Formats: sequence, structure tokens, C-alpha cells
Amino acid sequence: MIQLKSEADIEEMRQAGRIVARVFRDIESSVVVGISTKKLDDLIKEGVEKQGGLCAFLGYRSYPANSCISINEEVVHGIPSENIIVEDGDIVSIDIGVKLSDYFADAAITVSVGNIDPKRKKLMDTTKKALALGIKEARVGNYLSDISYAIQQYAESKGFSVVRDFAGHGIGKELHEEPEIPNFGKRGSGIKLKKGMVFAIEPMVNAGTWQVEIASDGWTVLTKDRQLSAHFEHTVAILDDGPEILTRI
Repeated sequence: MIQLKSEADIEEMRQAGRIVARVFRDIESSVVVGISTKKLDDLIKEGVEKQGGLCAFLGYRSYPANSCISINEEVVHGIPSENIIVEDGDIVSIDIGVKLSDYFADAAITVSVGNIDPKRKKLMDTTKKALALGIKEARVGNYLSDISYAIQQYAESKGFSVVRDFAGHGIGKELHEEPEIPNFGKRGSGIKLKKGMVFAIEPMVNAGTWQVEIASDGWTVLTKDRQLSAHFEHTVAILDDGPEILTRI
């Protein structure tokens, strides 16, 4: 069942979203050659807790870290480690969830490190634009699949593919709520969007095949062909006058 949020609920989520946005603003400059993903995870924890929030991912379904940090062919759910060192030319996806009081916010960015080739930049730019186009469709009276279609159509028009085994989701007093929001589909199907729905919309776009597999750690999602992947995400509230990005950076 989809939980519609009141104005008071959305204000609470706005506060959680601001923490996410500030942490991203502060952490982006730390994603440099030579830093470990564990160090980045520690900085994220420090930034979240300094603002009174809790890292929502730690312990969620037994996940062992504060954030998800995925590099190059890693799609999502990469576990930070002292042994994983950021290198020149990497693209690094960082996914952060915050709990504040009883409410959650969730967002992700992909950043480049040092000198990256044009294909990597195009993949990142395409994924970011696909998210923006998906958010644009999150309006009262539209259908859920309108979001999915917009993301898929744009990503594929640029020669990339969208991951089909993982999706966006509702969010509120739970980190993952109904509905699931695929990044592919046809216009005009699924639920009709209403005021008070809040979604975590998150295109995961691959340079090659859309197919993925799980690494031996049981968490990290990899592209099956080991080509690159990028990930962007925002928590978005559907209001009378259109979508509001609660995690805007």
C-alpha cells in the first residue's frame, strides 16, 4: 500500500534531505586519487551525525557500512573498504541514506576522478539528465510508468542501457516503501500519481548490457559485461504544483 504524506511529513523529509545534500556538497571534493572508499564512508558518517542524522544504510538488511560506494563497473551497493583505493580516471557512485526523527531521505551521485575519457563523461551526463527527465514526469495525474519511460527513452537514445533488476522506490517512515519504480516501461501504465507520494527515483545506466550480477560479497552489483555504470538518485515529493526535489544539492 502506498503511503501518502502530509505537508508535515514532507517537511520532516525535507530536513532529512537537506542533510543528505549538505553531506554530498562536502564530500565531493574528497573524492580524489589515493583515498580509500572506507575513508570516504567515515567522512560521510561524520557529516551525517554532525547534523543530527543517522546513516540509514548501516545494518539495513545487515548491510555493513554507512554508505554505498561503487566504482566503474560496480552498479550499486559497493561496500566501502580500506583496500579499495580511488584511482585516476575512475567514476565513483556514492549512495547516501539519512534517517532524521522518523523519516528517511535517499540520494546518489556519480563523480569523476582526475582525467576521464569522453565516454565516461557521456555516461555520467546521460544518467544525470535521465534522472532530471524522470523527475519531470513525477506530477499529479501522470502515471508511474511515465517516469520509467522518460528515463529509459533518454538513456537508450544515447546508446546506453538501463538496469532492470534494481529500481527506485517509495520512501517515508521506511527506507523502502511501495511502489517500486523501474527505470524502463511504457507510458500510461501503473498507478496514477497523487499529491503526497514521495519517491526515490534512481536511474542506473550501463555502458553495455543492462544485465548485472552480484559479487561474492553478497552485496556489490556488477555489470555482467564489466562495462561502466553510473547512478544518480533524488528523493522527490509530488505536490500540487509539480515535483519537489527534497535532496537537491
